[in-house]
Amino acid sequence: MRLLAVTLLLLPLQLFASNLVISGYVRDATSGEVLSAATLRLIGDENAQTQTNDFGFYSLSVPQGSYRLSVSRVGYTSWESELFTLQADTTWQIKLELAGAIEEVVVTADRAVNQLTTPIMGLSRVDVGEISQVPVLFGEKDVLKTIQLLPGVMSGGEGSSQFFVRGGMGDQNLILLDGATVFNASHLFGFFSTFNSDAIRDVDLYKGGQPAQYGGRLASVLDIRMLEGNNQKFHAAGGIGLIASRLKVEGPLVRDKASFMVSGRRTYADLFLKLSSDPDINQSQLYFYDLNLKTNFQLNDKNTLYLSGYFGEDILGYADVFRFGWGNSSATLRWNHLLSNRLFSNTTAVYSDYDYQVDLLDENVDFVIASSIRSANLKQDFQFFSGNNQSLRFGAEFRYQQIQPSEIITGENASVNALHIEKQKGIETAAYISHEWDPLSWMDVIYGLRATHFSRDDAEQTYLSAEPRLAFNFKLGRQSSIKTSYNRNSQFLHQLTNTTSSLPTDAWVLSSERVKPQLADQYALGYYRNFSADLYEFSMEVYYKDMQNQIDYRDAADLQANARVEEELVFGIGRSYGVEWYLKKQRGRWN
Repeated sequence: MRLLAVTLLLLPLQLFASNLVISGYVRDATSGEVLSAATLRLIGDENAQTQTNDFGFYSLSVPQGSYRLSVSRVGYTSWESELFTLQADTTWQIKLELAGAIEEVVVTADRAVNQLTTPIMGLSRVDVGEISQVPVLFGEKDVLKTIQLLPGVMSGGEGSSQFFVRGGMGDQNLILLDGATVFNASHLFGFFSTFNSDAIRDVDLYKGGQPAQYGGRLASVLDIRMLEGNNQKFHAAGGIGLIASRLKVEGPLVRDKASFMVSGRRTYADLFLKLSSDPDINQSQLYFYDLNLKTNFQLNDKNTLYLSGYFGEDILGYADVFRFGWGNSSATLRWNHLLSNRLFSNTTAVYSDYDYQVDLLDENVDFVIASSIRSANLKQDFQFFSGNNQSLRFGAEFRYQQIQPSEIITGENASVNALHIEKQKGIETAAYISHEWDPLSWMDVIYGLRATHFSRDDAEQTYLSAEPRLAFNFKLGRQSSIKTSYNRNSQFLHQLTNTTSSLPTDAWVLSSERVKPQLADQYALGYYRNFSADLYEFSMEVYYKDMQNQIDYRDAADLQANARVEEELVFGIGRSYGVEWYLKKQRGRWN
């Protein structure tokens, strides 16, 4: 902590170095989509290198002089400028062309080198193109099935979209879709995930060193961002599967300024049920649908608005006996603003909702079981590009959560008693700061702190958690590196399930006087090496995780529609440790 304090005191000396700045956005030349994780280098200054952030923005700080700018990204042809003389701050909007077979070899190699230079451990960036190459059930591309092939990620079982990371439980994974929390990521009891790959742009899985801007879960962060839409021309794509069909439409609202994307998917097994002569079967229902929407408006060179949404539902019903439905919905409003050519602002307002309802319609039963969880949050993120290979992230977040535990609503002829359970309401506020710095040519470091305050309105309960983050990368030449990291995370929202798979009816509870926040301290050490001109990528990570306030259940615990469900819980500590080996062939006839 003393090292962290001293470094933060010295930080202003780094932030206000008098250099000129080259800044702007990197975009796809065909669609106009912003490109994250594109690498920019100034030829003529080997220390002048940076990457675009999640929203395609970059900022390079260099002394006055003559340079050539080189830009590259996975799957795109490298771009290089003519020799130019930098005499004042400059803005360049750069467009990259999709790579052909020859160019792609060069660009893919660049990704392997980036794996050696970033100090972040346990980060897997899943290329959306790779998802289509993974064989999955019923021929449907699936993000969650793809990440379960990565080391340290365990599947919840056949036909399940549930996954477990480094010994954590399923609810210890934070799943985000355009910043909105997804509480249940499965369709048809796990045979499909809620994520339609046609609508996805980027997928990042953090299983080790979670950056300070993320919080609220112990095991991992799965950050999924949707396509923004083609702002150059209209385009449609789709497919017909064995049990589901999908369609995506995108195009410009105002060329180069605004675009939209709409992607939908639906199963049609219920249509075949109507062919049955049995009235009970042809009146039954069995389907799911989901709808992804996104639009963006570039107001000017410094301001862009984004609006995105997701709506999905599963319906299972048998004649007029019962009906079971569950679904997610979310809406995200984002404002990107350039305060200067060094300071980038991202303001996000998010609403997400998950609910389920079981209707038992028989005249001798006649009752409904219903539950819901809702979340609304406002987040402000800043990124300051203080110099080459150096940036400062800081921000704050406010989150309001409301849980309606499962309750029983009865009709006139119901054979059970009605049950109403009071809602749980919690407020979570957090602030964070993180500094990524290359103090030496052979060493990179990320250090930061996240502070979180949680309070329960209905229980007058408060908790305060300090979560330090620290990661080092020691470069052993161009082909290998050693990394080490430490992370602390806290979790105030807990899922109650005594099965191996996540069910739509699983209960959720907020931390209280009895249910303490879950805590985890994770230590990791890794070795990374590339072989044969970056054709092969190898890594080995050792981790140890110390967990507190872990939840288990009494024998024969009753977790559904139980007003005193906390009495069914027991608590303890946990340990998780392991070694992960990963070898990847980057290109060629087979991989």
